Amino acid sequence: MTRPSARFASVAALVALSLPLLQAAAQQQVPPAPAQDSAASVPAAPAPAAAPVFPKPDPANFTASSPTKEAVDTFLQALWGYDDTRVWEVWAVQKTEVEGVSKVIVYVGDKTGKQKPSGTLFFVLPGGKHIIAGDEIVPFGEHPFAEYRAQLQQRADGPFRGSATKDLELVEFADFQCPHCKEAQANMDQLAVDFPKARIVFQNYPLPQHPAAANAAAYGVCVAKQGGSNAFFTFAAAVFEGQDGLATPDGATLTLNSAVAKAGLDPAKIAACAATPAVIGQVDASVKLAKDLNINQTPVLMVNGRQVPIGGTSYDKIKQVIQYQEKLDGIAQ
Repeated sequence: MTRPSARFASVAALVALSLPLLQAAAQQQVPPAPAQDSAASVPAAPAPAAAPVFPKPDPANFTASSPTKEAVDTFLQALWGYDDTRVWEVWAVQKTEVEGVSKVIVYVGDKTGKQKPSGTLFFVLPGGKHIIAGDEIVPFGEHPFAEYRAQLQQRADGPFRGSATKDLELVEFADFQCPHCKEAQANMDQLAVDFPKARIVFQNYPLPQHPAAANAAAYGVCVAKQGGSNAFFTFAAAVFEGQDGLATPDGATLTLNSAVAKAGLDPAKIAACAATPAVIGQVDASVKLAKDLNINQTPVLMVNGRQVPIGGTSYDKIKQVIQYQEKLDGIAQ
């Protein structure tokens, strides 16, 4: 997967809390205890012989009045319930030296016993609406994706295919120069077939290490403005197909102009449009939206606010998560 910078390495940890076991590189969402919480603070779980056996919770470890164990279980069910092999045990909900901040320790494993159970932790902030996982603050609660879903419904303004309604909104954050984004397009096309009631939005997230990405994004904005969403997706497919051409300035110009022509538009007019402050500002606003949603890599799919890293993730797993989110949100199949 492509990441904006090394400083975001821990944000992959946040993704993994909602999508464990999909990508080996994103296994840290609720990370192991940081250095100040020594390994001794989370007792080692025994290696499973079949189904996992977790350390028995001690009532003495539940010293915080909030959140309750039941609230943590409900939160984790929203995150992990799509995977019927995943099991967990809330082992502790403890007071900390900071008023209103609780430390939660959870053991996680799978029913097959193929993976050794692991102990992880996060901190619930005062008010019970957010947690600290690693170095990020993310939503907590019975409906942890509702806040991000609302933001996307209000601010995701990219071209779309499928439904005009936003009951099931799949927002892809992608970079035209990202190889994993290119690879993900086949899955995105299949999602459009398998979820005809979904609104599937393309949202620009050009990364700074890709020199041609921002201009490609601006071209895409202008193609959508002048030709509509159908023209945009024709343009996008052509850019991804010719992605290697973006590696040099001259190649990028040829690649983008060719993609514009395939979309039935005038390359000169699109180039002039892409250089305007308004369009550059629209690309910047899309980048800001990604950052406000704690998205730190491309490609990422937001499924009604749930972050799903789709680079290298199997189609069946992506589909499974979407179907589960539909169930959580009460969307008729």
